[in-house]
Amino acid sequence: MTSTATKSSYSDRSRKTLCRNPFLSIKFFVFCHGLLQLSQLLVSGYLKSSISTIERRYGLSSQTSGLLASFNEVGNTLLIVFVSYFGSRVHRPRFIGCGAILVSLAGFLMSLPHFITGPYEYDRSVASILFSVTVIGPGVGFMLGSAMLRFYVDIDKVTGDEVQLMNKDPRWVGAWWLGFLVAASLVALSAMPYFFFPREMPKEVASGKENDSKKSEDVLSQLRSSSERMQNLSLTQFIKHFPLVLLRNLRHPVYLLVVLAQVNLSAMVAGLATFMGKFLERQFSLTASLANMIIGAVNIPGAMVGIIVGGAILKRFQMSLRQCSAICVLGMFLCLLMAFPLLFLGCPTQKVSGITYSESSEVGHHTLECNLQCNCPEKAYNPICGSNAIEYISPCSAGCRVINIDADNSVLNYTNCSCISKNGLVGFAKPGTCGTDCFHLFLPFVVLSCLAGILASTSHTPSFMLILRSIHPEDKSFAVGIQFMLLRVLAWMPGPVLYGSAIDTTCILWEKKCDRRAACRYYDNNLFRQRYLGLQFFFEVGAFLCFVTVYVILRRQEREASNAAETKADPEKEKLAGNSRKSPESKV
Repeated sequence: MTSTATKSSYSDRSRKTLCRNPFLSIKFFVFCHGLLQLSQLLVSGYLKSSISTIERRYGLSSQTSGLLASFNEVGNTLLIVFVSYFGSRVHRPRFIGCGAILVSLAGFLMSLPHFITGPYEYDRSVASILFSVTVIGPGVGFMLGSAMLRFYVDIDKVTGDEVQLMNKDPRWVGAWWLGFLVAASLVALSAMPYFFFPREMPKEVASGKENDSKKSEDVLSQLRSSSERMQNLSLTQFIKHFPLVLLRNLRHPVYLLVVLAQVNLSAMVAGLATFMGKFLERQFSLTASLANMIIGAVNIPGAMVGIIVGGAILKRFQMSLRQCSAICVLGMFLCLLMAFPLLFLGCPTQKVSGITYSESSEVGHHTLECNLQCNCPEKAYNPICGSNAIEYISPCSAGCRVINIDADNSVLNYTNCSCISKNGLVGFAKPGTCGTDCFHLFLPFVVLSCLAGILASTSHTPSFMLILRSIHPEDKSFAVGIQFMLLRVLAWMPGPVLYGSAIDTTCILWEKKCDRRAACRYYDNNLFRQRYLGLQFFFEVGAFLCFVTVYVILRRQEREASNAAETKADPEKEKLAGNSRKSPESKV
């Protein structure tokens, strides 16, 4: 009795301690970890949302900006093996906290170029002869990008009266650096609680759930024994052991094919996340802010819905491995049906005088007879839209001689433009691009792309279960680490560079800085759409074929297992089968 009473009082004291100290609660740890994941993904998501703006600000090609995005995965790839080794030997909460502090410092450093370079200088030369963001985290990152890019890049250096640009102007550069300061600050705040968690969490057992407690204790004991085995390995043994496990898993056909399918999907997502904002800007004449808002509010939540639906189906029907592969095949097949029409939903290249359009044969020449006396500088870029619905790269190239300004020193229009004529009269022009004039296709494009994302995401959880349930139990932790390493090396690192290189091949007018190519001024919109979305379709087909092969292999394995079970259960049938193999007639 005394012993029971002592245990009871000790248990009561333990519960009171758990209630008083939130850092001994696993629920509080899960909350903090979720917040940290959100803030960390906010940094990478915000980087992708600002790619097109950073290109414009520093004169980068899409290939270079894709390389910049892929560098985000280099550190993860290099450290993943060593983190797998040291993770079981250190104070993990503090280890996570230190890593988060490094992420925060990196976020602050990413905003540093803004503070060490001079103010942004857009082309005013003509105006002076006359007069430019895994899965909630990335979504919030794109929404943050939408908010920050509404502000002018040098909001801390110049007053609003000095800025003569509107955010619809192609020369506009938003405050890309401001979001990094916000995201890095959130990561730093999220890292603080990790330094107060204990090395191991105490048990939290609710009353009336002894059976569940015993089951969880069995699972925990298995995890501890696995962890102890890992801790007994030296670093040299660990490094030697890693290639053996890698080869053993890569020889497993289901594991290899599922990882290859995920590589295809991850490469697609890497390219879409990095350049989708730029694609929407160019195809449908959206501002960078609006493009990021669409991605953060529609596309990424759609992917989340697909992941949840796939997991719910898996849990509801308790699917076998073959059924999991069937869900993946069905999801990717329907995704292909939704994605194919996107190749034809887009806008043609706008008519730009001397570049994509000319009334004579002088396409590619900015100097025409009508502006010959203006001596326009070759690097001038101040787009205007003529009353004839033709775009000109500057008022000078349109031969405009008069500029009209309002009381706020903003340009109203340009008149007396010798290169612009309508009905035999000299025309006028308004500042800014003419756009692509096919906004009616934007809504169908968003709906189909969102549906394709939902359907592709339904394969996420089933494919992960295919990996976990098809490999040896002792290899699961290694296999997951190998999976993420391969995804980074084969998809997340090369994906943005591949997409960026494809986009650069569609450029028809480059900005020049120091006699080298900088940012692209105009793209061939049809080629841009075909190559950008064509890569997406290519990767989706690759994932679909991998899942189909997995389904065929698993169906064959099920049939072989079923036949073996039937033969074992019926000895007479097995005997007859043996006799038939021995009979001479069977040979004939």
